Amino acid sequence: MKVLVLGAGQLARMMSLASTHLGISVLAYDVGSKQVINPVTFEVKSTTLEQEVEQSYAITAEFEHIPEDVLNICQQSGKFFPGAESIATGGDRSKEKALLDNAHVPCAPYALITEKQAFINAIDELGLPLVIKTCQAGYDGKGQWRLKTPDDAEQIWSEMKDFLDSGTEAAPHSIIAEKMIPFDREVSIIGVRARDGQCKVYPLTENQHTNGVLTLSIAGKEKAAIQAQAESAFEKLATELNYVGVLAIEFFDVGGQLLVNEIAPRVHNSGHWTQQGAHTSQFENHMRAITGLPVGSTKLVRPTAMINVLGQPSIPYTVLGVQNCTSHWYGKESKPGRKMGHINVSADNLHELGERLAELAELLPEDDYPGVSVTSHALILN
Repeated sequence: MKVLVLGAGQLARMMSLASTHLGISVLAYDVGSKQVINPVTFEVKSTTLEQEVEQSYAITAEFEHIPEDVLNICQQSGKFFPGAESIATGGDRSKEKALLDNAHVPCAPYALITEKQAFINAIDELGLPLVIKTCQAGYDGKGQWRLKTPDDAEQIWSEMKDFLDSGTEAAPHSIIAEKMIPFDREVSIIGVRARDGQCKVYPLTENQHTNGVLTLSIAGKEKAAIQAQAESAFEKLATELNYVGVLAIEFFDVGGQLLVNEIAPRVHNSGHWTQQGAHTSQFENHMRAITGLPVGSTKLVRPTAMINVLGQPSIPYTVLGVQNCTSHWYGKESKPGRKMGHINVSADNLHELGERLAELAELLPEDDYPGVSVTSHALILN
């Protein structure tokens, strides 16, 4: 079987590496260069998108911001999973909020902003502080503002207006203002829905972010009650979208109540731990689902931490000396803040996982790998 992935980054690479043993070959379509690429070897193919769509058994995507003409070509083939609607919803916060409302899944109070009066109304109705996010083209903390005092409203509005004015009649821009709610932590759920509607969900993952970018994830800490909330949200949203494949949902945990922050209609950074912490990784399960194969187990095999490698020229080989530690390198050119790879480390229990993170903290500078040392101490004392 051949699968075509829209997008030629590390997620396409990991989907390819995770599915070769299933007899699935993967090619990626780089929407920027409009080239078909092998996502592992980076070899450029001479075929076109249309040719690969015709030859592929299934088509999927590794990110949300895909040109509409490309989505239409893939959707018309009848082979595209999770489908154009799901991808468009994940790439537009206004559509995402409408999905949450329709599925009766809770999120923070919000208002849609398309002009200045709506911005003024949002301040009056929601109160300050506000988190303000572009509905289109925002990711990894980009396209966001924090409005804490009325004095800053005019300056922030001028920046918001620039974004709204950059839209077109065919592709208008909008902005979401959300009431800023203090939360205890950020968590996410990764689940998979098969073509027949069967859902399987991985354990909830606790996430740490630095400057809006995920830096560390821990799987294996959660209790049944909060896991049940996350699973309910997954099943409601996946069913509402008639979803096929892996879907990620990010939440704020507010005193044990989960509020959705955003969804990602694809395999997700916070699910990378599944490569070593679950019997079937998120990457393999996504490929199984979109090709109609039975989905695999999502149960936790052992507590696992994932450490993002951001902007580094390499991963120190010394980390491989830590027991049950695995290094994943993406083969990209190093740039500040860019996701270059990740490190997974596993253990039989959380205390032992803390000890292994403490070993890694001795090898990984805190400035480059924030949170590893603090998390290790918290797990050891847990």
